[in-house]
Amino acid sequence: MYPLNRNRRLRSSSAIRDLVRENHLSNNDFIVPLFVVEGKNIKEEISSMPDYYRLSLDLLKKEVKELWEIGLKAVLIFVKVEDKLKDNSGKEALNNNGLMQRAIKIIKNTVPEMAVITDVALDPYSSYGHDGIVEKSKVLNDPTLEILSEMALSHAKAGADFVAPSDMMDGRVLKIRETLENNSFIDTGIISYSVKYASSLYGPFRKALDSNPNFGDKKTYQMDYGNKKEAINEALNDIEEGADIIMIKPGITCLDIISLLSQKITIPIACYQVSGEYSMLKIAAKKGFLDFNLVMIEQLSAFKRAGASMIASYHAKTAVKLLS
Repeated sequence: MYPLNRNRRLRSSSAIRDLVRENHLSNNDFIVPLFVVEGKNIKEEISSMPDYYRLSLDLLKKEVKELWEIGLKAVLIFVKVEDKLKDNSGKEALNNNGLMQRAIKIIKNTVPEMAVITDVALDPYSSYGHDGIVEKSKVLNDPTLEILSEMALSHAKAGADFVAPSDMMDGRVLKIRETLENNSFIDTGIISYSVKYASSLYGPFRKALDSNPNFGDKKTYQMDYGNKKEAINEALNDIEEGADIIMIKPGITCLDIISLLSQKITIPIACYQVSGEYSMLKIAAKKGFLDFNLVMIEQLSAFKRAGASMIASYHAKTAVKLLS
């Protein structure tokens, strides 16, 4: 007796497989992380992230033009701050003529329609490499909120569409939202890193920005990767405090969290395919251990299948060119 239902019928040709595919990647799914440095005509390959670069502001203009031309519509900005400007209070983060603020303005002047998302955290500006103000080897929560909210406000004034607090301090979304509202930036959105695990996959990124903590680790504020229910609490808290989008990080190791939250919440979910994920794939492909394009698309598709609305990925530019 032959089965009445043969599932392979829907896999029998490329045309049929495309027709019944549940999830599709497109240029609209991606956020492009960009690293910015001082200087002119600088395009420095990041040693820990093969084929990815730090760009000076003049080359940033060229890059965002190219991104827009190939259909990429959102960028996430990180800046590499000079050591002489770092201190424990993150004072440089509030400089209206700082590198981040100038980067925002240049992008908006070059491609006004580009959605500009900015990183809000103290680690690039901190002499300790931590995401908050340090006192007696402890990262302080409430004093950090004050500078994070002023930092977010300075980004909004420069033209950012979204600020993205990645620090994992308690209450920072509410503090930022109140500061933005009180200063009439009611349309500036917040993409909150609601679920950010204390992962070893961030190593290449920290080398890119020279932001490794110079004592201890970040486990007192970033989440324990053994916990799932905690992710629900963090996300719901941030939504209540005014987050417009939540971010989950890392990517591949959090597919279960993306899936869980996609069933629990109604606002968009972003996920971040982090630097360690990028570098592992790049290096494995360069050694001939796997097909870069096939594995890249498979991983990106997994984020969509899990329930992500958007993906921050260092592969975005390559992926969109391939998809087109």
